[in-house]
Amino acid sequence: MEINGRTRTCGLIGNPVEHTLSPLIHNTLAERLGQQLVYVPFHVEPGRLAEAVKGAEALNILGLNVTVPYKSEVIACLTEIDDLAKNIGAVNTLVRTTGGYRGYNTDMEGLYRAMLSEGIKIAGEQIILLGAGGAARAVAWLCAAKGAERVYLLNRTLDRAQTVAAEVNASACREAVMPMKLADYTAIPEGKYLAIQGTSVGLSPNNEDVVIADDAFYEKVHTGFDLIYNPWETKFMRLVKAHGGRAYNGLMMLLYQGIIAYELWNDVEVSESKARIVYEKLKDAIS
Repeated sequence: MEINGRTRTCGLIGNPVEHTLSPLIHNTLAERLGQQLVYVPFHVEPGRLAEAVKGAEALNILGLNVTVPYKSEVIACLTEIDDLAKNIGAVNTLVRTTGGYRGYNTDMEGLYRAMLSEGIKIAGEQIILLGAGGAARAVAWLCAAKGAERVYLLNRTLDRAQTVAAEVNASACREAVMPMKLADYTAIPEGKYLAIQGTSVGLSPNNEDVVIADDAFYEKVHTGFDLIYNPWETKFMRLVKAHGGRAYNGLMMLLYQGIIAYELWNDVEVSESKARIVYEKLKDAIS
């Protein structure tokens, strides 16, 4: 692509950003859609987030993604925020508006589209969610919003799980999420569950780490979804498969949260055929 005065810029702000795959997603989409757009990562030092957002506005940057550790902190830098992002308390996408940026959270809908693409349903499901951090919090909102029958939210510290459960249950107007200490996982009733691994445990290079190692836990899992995508197959996924379940990683979620952001920035719709092209490039990059 020729870069000239008509080329628009989008990017990622976070710390660190050196290993991000987001440029591959967005630059491939721009190439395939024939758009004059480039996407670059911006490393933002602690304490300089507000400067970075104001600088992006001054430079007429079309849109930004936001990654750790700024997904909550960035809210104070925005002129507007989408209701979903406000409820979740985290923003990962900034869309240019008059006088600043509007914040969105595409992680939740990205996960939902990823699950649909793998034939995983949420409505009516009994779900075990591991973790209560930022990513898991968005997952809890998703599960409640999409009609999960019950979500057992397991976290090392009970108070964090209780806070997330209270927020989600109040929004859903029902007791959808049950907070539990991670150590109490054996108290989950017998049955078959969709298990979502929402922590950073098992992230490369700590490939052999897992939140729960007990074989009896995995006997309850019919499908496991790990938000991690590097390594390609986490120990959590291997244990799910070893006990007869299906298991998926988070690469499809990464893809779709990026696609939704791209669609917001450019007012376009990305076809599934183009999404698949980007997905194959992401797989190649990881391998």
